[in-house]
Amino acid sequence: METVLSLNQKLSRAENQIVIFLGGDVMTGRGIDQILPHPSDPFIPEFYANDARKYVELAEATNGSILTPVNFSYIWGEALKEWERIAPDVRLVNLETSITKSKDYWWGKGINYRMNPDNIDCLTAAQIDCCTLANNHVLDWGYSGLIETISTLETAQIKTAGAGRLLSSAETPAIIEVKGKGRAIVFAFGLVSSGIPPSWAAESDRPGVNLLPNLSVQTVAYIEKQVKKIKQPGDIVIASIHWGSNWGYLIRAEQIKFAHQLIERAGVDLIHGHSSHHIKGMEIYRDRLIIYGCGELIDDYEGIDGYEAFRNDLGLMYFAILDSASGQLVNLEAIPIQIKRLRIQRASNRDLLWLRDILNREGVRLGTLLEWDRNKTLTLKQLAKIPSAQEFQDISD
Repeated sequence: METVLSLNQKLSRAENQIVIFLGGDVMTGRGIDQILPHPSDPFIPEFYANDARKYVELAEATNGSILTPVNFSYIWGEALKEWERIAPDVRLVNLETSITKSKDYWWGKGINYRMNPDNIDCLTAAQIDCCTLANNHVLDWGYSGLIETISTLETAQIKTAGAGRLLSSAETPAIIEVKGKGRAIVFAFGLVSSGIPPSWAAESDRPGVNLLPNLSVQTVAYIEKQVKKIKQPGDIVIASIHWGSNWGYLIRAEQIKFAHQLIERAGVDLIHGHSSHHIKGMEIYRDRLIIYGCGELIDDYEGIDGYEAFRNDLGLMYFAILDSASGQLVNLEAIPIQIKRLRIQRASNRDLLWLRDILNREGVRLGTLLEWDRNKTLTLKQLAKIPSAQEFQDISD
């Protein structure tokens, strides 16, 4: 059976459908923080640079000058038009930045991202509903930095999941009420494979992230128990997972099996995977969407040498339409974007086709194919039968 997934205008959705925006890594620290109205102390404890303004200089040297300070909505650029056009019910991103004035950086980490809490309006300008925090940068500025991050987001009325002041709060999902349609429940998990130090795991008496020990059947059973405690008829359950390396298209067999088991056994309706600095393949399994690697939504990597072949300046805005009663995927719109001058813009036709070809190369092994339409968006098709568990192998380029 071929399932064509396409969303062209916000008025086409049915009353029983919920639209969820899924963004990849959002890194508003370092160079991004420096162009905003309230930049932090530019000191950063990096081998490459000890001044965050260096990353602004790199971006300007690559694509032109940036008149600073910019307003809070500047970094979102043309993404704002797409959010207005589609009007998603839920906006979910992985916030890969500590929001703090803490000077207690995690010694030896190498890369320490920080945004001044006074710049929180850059997230409210995008009307973000939920930030997942189970990642390898949320404790870059220590436990005090994590607690201030959570407090700042709470004050801004942005929900969080995946990190907390204690293990109990780190495990607690975010619950987003969608008027007249039900609830979106966001669980967030991290894995050491993404670079999260094991010592960052939250404990009963210590702040930290919701770190999974592995991708075993026992871990699936743990998540199943957590979901069953809270899921009610009409709820959409999202598992947001920070996993895998920054570079490379490899999707390990254990990741695929784990994702499938979360859908089969744990009652998860949508998997929001991230950590890779570039897009990875997508899959539709039992009418549920699995994004193994969203790529970047916003960052300050512009002009940094290395890994150019992966084109991490390119990414996607994912808009998934789900049936609110069943949790099944109905439609998907993936809008190609590019980060230029530390700002999101629509990708060119040439770059759109590059993204399509890469996604098709990777997606064919997962039974998916993408096409582009007149609106310069990518639409997804499910073309092939998903392999059985016995047939799984690592999927890579």
